[in-house]
Amino acid sequence: MIKRIAYFILVSILLAGCEKSITFTPENAESLVVVEATIENGQAPVVILSNSVNYFSQISPEILAGSFIRNASIEISNGTLTHKLKEYMIPGLNGYNLYYYSVDSASLPTAFKGEFGKSYSLNITTGGKDYAANTTIPLLAKKIDSLWWDKAPGNIDTGFVKVVARVTDPPGYGNYIRYFTRRNQEPFWPGRNSAFDDQVVDGKTYDVQIDRGVNRNEEIDEETYALFDRGDTVTIKQCNIDKQTYDFWRTIEYSYASIGNPFSSPTKVLGNIKGGGLGYFGGYAAQYISLIIPK
Repeated sequence: MIKRIAYFILVSILLAGCEKSITFTPENAESLVVVEATIENGQAPVVILSNSVNYFSQISPEILAGSFIRNASIEISNGTLTHKLKEYMIPGLNGYNLYYYSVDSASLPTAFKGEFGKSYSLNITTGGKDYAANTTIPLLAKKIDSLWWDKAPGNIDTGFVKVVARVTDPPGYGNYIRYFTRRNQEPFWPGRNSAFDDQVVDGKTYDVQIDRGVNRNEEIDEETYALFDRGDTVTIKQCNIDKQTYDFWRTIEYSYASIGNPFSSPTKVLGNIKGGGLGYFGGYAAQYISLIIPK
């Protein structure tokens, strides 16, 4: 690693010796439709639509609130029923509202919830353009068998603990998972690295530390972010997902982790939205398991 850094510094010096001043004005690229759509076993589908924000934009609550796409036509099908989703509003902070699409309570005969082992198609029309995606809620094949806590290793503060799970992976490659954690009454947050395949653990029963999920809008304490506190009630949400959902989160989390790293390679985020949009439509086969950590 030292040699690589030294090489990078040397190349930088050589390039600086023959640098040429270049002035350019960045162009504002056309906004693209961003889709975040999910369906989970026992839950209604949820779709959030927004316009992409230009790379050079100054992010603010006003800009983010104004990015929501409203009045879109969205249909979801499970192969038997086709249901048109309805737009809903959630009052946000400082007068900025949030918008999403879900089941229309006025059309319940065609409404449905997610089921294990079923496939779903999504069709969106907005701004005169059509977008489509497909996903599957897998069977709940890979499960957490048991959950326990232990003292955090190498940490002087005994108030911190780690949570450990015993997991069984079914034989045969292709069991993909994504996990979330909830502490007490907080929301479910995904792990810093939340999506995993079974290339190494295929067909095995193994123990693994479950890192606490993170809110990426907040500063992360590198030493303690993965740990829980004594007295916490911890709920783990482990989801079996299909390969398209896994690829989306694998690439987006790798891209997020690489920001600011001069040695990282460019990463293309692998979404599954057809028609020129960004984002994904993902199915989740969810298992919930809780643990009370004594004080």
